[in-house]
Amino acid sequence: MPVKDNQAVLRRKIACLFESPSLFRAEFRPAEEVTHQRGRVEVRRLCVSDSLPAGYLPFPFVAQVFRLERQVILKRTGELRSETVYGITSLPACKASAARLLCLIRGHWTIENRSHYVRDVTFGEDVCRVRSGGAGQVLAALRNACISLIRLSGHSNVAAARRFYAAKPCAALNSIGIQITE
Repeated sequence: MPVKDNQAVLRRKIACLFESPSLFRAEFRPAEEVTHQRGRVEVRRLCVSDSLPAGYLPFPFVAQVFRLERQVILKRTGELRSETVYGITSLPACKASAARLLCLIRGHWTIENRSHYVRDVTFGEDVCRVRSGGAGQVLAALRNACISLIRLSGHSNVAAARRFYAAKPCAALNSIGIQITE
């Protein structure tokens, strides 16, 4: 779980642990990932520690803390953007090494990009004004079912698939096994 600005004290405590390892007798395990895609080079460096003093953090079950440094270099312009993120996890080192945590953190964005973003932008979920009874939950379930059916039918672009099926409703019904004969 990333620690954001709304937990300023917790964020500062974790940052202090990484800035002064000898003070806390902390040991760190690093991992690094470099990717080249979409005209940019992305470097992610993760540093993990389970050397936490007793009672140091107010959250129970915190097994490890991490610092993630992200750097993005735009190949065309050479522009460099960097960001440092701190976080906590309940996964102990024996179940989640630094490399494994780096993969898990990266995977978090898969959910954001493949589900939440699609629901918000393509299906307009945030602007939906339905508020009575369980109608909101029903609509969310229908949106999720539509997204799943679109992906299962082989479409990678949900917005394009929505436009396609809006223009050809018989194809939408055929994709779920309902044959329309005219």
